[in-house]
Amino acid sequence: MRTPLKIVLVGMPGSGKSTFGKKLAQQLKFVFVDLDQVIEKETGKSIGKIFEEEGEGKFRDLESFYLEKSLGRIGGFILATGGGTPCFNDNMDLINRESVSIFLDVSLSELYLRLHKGQLGKRPLFAGLDEGEIILKLKNLQSERESYYRQAKIMLSGDDISTEHLISEIMTYFRN
Repeated sequence: MRTPLKIVLVGMPGSGKSTFGKKLAQQLKFVFVDLDQVIEKETGKSIGKIFEEEGEGKFRDLESFYLEKSLGRIGGFILATGGGTPCFNDNMDLINRESVSIFLDVSLSELYLRLHKGQLGKRPLFAGLDEGEIILKLKNLQSERESYYRQAKIMLSGDDISTEHLISEIMTYFRN
């Protein structure tokens, strides 16, 4: 009996994990799971509210708990993690043990553009920061997190990663 395919997308905030995860799931006819949405649904609080009321440490514990629970789901799926998920509580080891991990590696300038166009207010790590502070925060986060992201089984780099490219890389991974 074949094990259902579980794909987990990792990368910086704004790298496209949720966007590409949804598209990939649609094309592969998989279920799409967004870890942040799971946490919000299960706790009844927004990510920002958890950070504000309980701190980042408590959030990271919740994130690890719901990551493990999500990876235990029956059947195949695409899971988009939060940007920090792989970097805490041995989560990257768990991700690699239970799934095919894919690192979406996007340039800092593109990350800033995507975040600026998106909803920065929904991202607690960037709340209240001006443009210069956001860029500095992105550089620092990338420096801190890159070693975790690079443990992924598949790495896709570039500012114009397509769903077709993701599928091609997944197929290549399984052929090898």
